[in-house]
Amino acid sequence: MGRLTRRAFALGALSAFTTTDAAAGAARVPSGRAAGGHGRAVAQMRGVWLATVANRDWPSRAGLTAAQQRSELLGRLDLAVRDRLNTVIFQVRPTADALWPSSYEPWSEVLTGTQGKAPGWDPLGTAVTEAHARGLQLHAWFNPYRVAIHDDPTRLVASHPARRHPDWVVPYGGKLYYNPGLPQVRAFVQDAMLDAVRKYPVDAVHFDDYFYPYPVAGQTFDDDAAYDAHGGAFPNRAAWRRDNVDRLVRETAARIKAVRPATQFGISPFGVWRNASTDPRGSDTQALQSYDAVHADSRTWVREGWIDYVVPQLYWHIGLPAADYAALVPWWAEVARGSRTRLYLGEALYRAGDPTQSAAWQDPAELSRHLTLAAGHPEVRGHVFFATEDLRADRIGAMARVVADHYGQPATPPR
Repeated sequence: MGRLTRRAFALGALSAFTTTDAAAGAARVPSGRAAGGHGRAVAQMRGVWLATVANRDWPSRAGLTAAQQRSELLGRLDLAVRDRLNTVIFQVRPTADALWPSSYEPWSEVLTGTQGKAPGWDPLGTAVTEAHARGLQLHAWFNPYRVAIHDDPTRLVASHPARRHPDWVVPYGGKLYYNPGLPQVRAFVQDAMLDAVRKYPVDAVHFDDYFYPYPVAGQTFDDDAAYDAHGGAFPNRAAWRRDNVDRLVRETAARIKAVRPATQFGISPFGVWRNASTDPRGSDTQALQSYDAVHADSRTWVREGWIDYVVPQLYWHIGLPAADYAALVPWWAEVARGSRTRLYLGEALYRAGDPTQSAAWQDPAELSRHLTLAAGHPEVRGHVFFATEDLRADRIGAMARVVADHYGQPATPPR
């Protein structure tokens, strides 16, 4: 299998609504220096995602020795320090498995190549200790419902909860998912994630954009039995599904505070909630709508203050007609305004210099322009870059440009 990225669907979803990711037009703004470039240290999120699913960022391959894995992990933390970042968002539960000795789920196969096989060390425990020693926050990134990136339950270790409870699992789009409509599933995935929060002083619990799976043409996510059993109070299945996701968010938030009150809770949803053509509260975009497609009502999570921070994945260039970065930043700023939820922006470092991307992403200054534009919106409290492998490669120097233009002085994460 090639490298898997949680971003792959976002790009495909957008392409369904626009035929080309054309070069940015007149909406571009000039490069410049934003908050944090000079003077005293400021409170500003400067984060990077460290993805482990399918060995995307780390470990470089399954089966490395414990010493090799540890060395690579520390190298990823050192990259963050080098670029004056202050937060690493570490994917520790990529597919209903664990990068720590979990009381609920097996060791992840990304470590040894064999699910359930102990790697001989504790990656999450080490990451927390070593990140804090470097002055970095460590946010533990969990995917709540993805069980496997294949659809064969027999490939899971025999003790896997998905094999012990096959009624919890829905195959869809060549993958396996826990059914978000079952209360017992919602309770279990929270237990599995909170196990890490109890054991380690992580600075935050972090969810990505996967709740219900993204739509696959010609396929149906089979949750009929769960809907029949639990959906009677709702006007339709979509409303019931959104309520299931809302419950996961609210319940997880409450349980984190009960276990470790200082630990934050953040989510990085797909960058478009709804289009204005569908809902007047939506953004001036023509893209997939996460409210409808994956039943993620991210606007409500922010407005109601259910989460401590939100990082919408704004993985599009300035001037893209279907999803213009310059249109989405003020939309999200307005959503966050007056709420208790801090707004950070997810940045597509992985696209910069990728020869398969549009002309806009061949310009080393594109990401720096993003930060300049965002600096005009006080609700934006920082940025998070995808991902550490791209931080290391920095193919055209886009991250070096961001550091030079915007990160001249250190910054502490907002509290």
